[in-house]
Amino acid sequence: MQKRELGRMALRELDLPLDLPKLDVLIAIWAPSNEFGRDETETMVSTIATRLGIDPSRASRLVSDLINQGFVKRAVSQQDARRTVVELTDSGLAIVETVRTIKFLMLGDYLSGWSLDEIDAFVPQLERFAHWSDQAETMNAGRLEGEIEKLAARLKDRMG
Repeated sequence: MQKRELGRMALRELDLPLDLPKLDVLIAIWAPSNEFGRDETETMVSTIATRLGIDPSRASRLVSDLINQGFVKRAVSQQDARRTVVELTDSGLAIVETVRTIKFLMLGDYLSGWSLDEIDAFVPQLERFAHWSDQAETMNAGRLEGEIEKLAARLKDRMG
């Protein structure tokens, strides 16, 4: 999952004129709650940058490219007419839904060989891991501080 083979495979199989960073932006605009939490705010370029953990200028360039490709459009905020928001076009939404469907098909195919007992045992552990990974930075910060400082010092020494 970390290497993101499913996303790459979906883009390749669908012969889409996108790379993974642009797909990430489309998904960040769509903002599924299982990936980004329950965020009911309108999506601006700064929102995308925050959701993806990237620089706002990079998010802006990616959004501009996607607008030029016809997958994203600018709109006026319904909450504040001075703000510009970004939305998926019908084509952009179709891409997100199709890529996610392919990913779920692949996962479903893989899990189809598992017994119900294996799935019942796996799902709570996966949820536990997902919860930990979402909060790992704040949960372990103090407990590992000494070890991280030692590693940083060793790295600094090795790099000169």
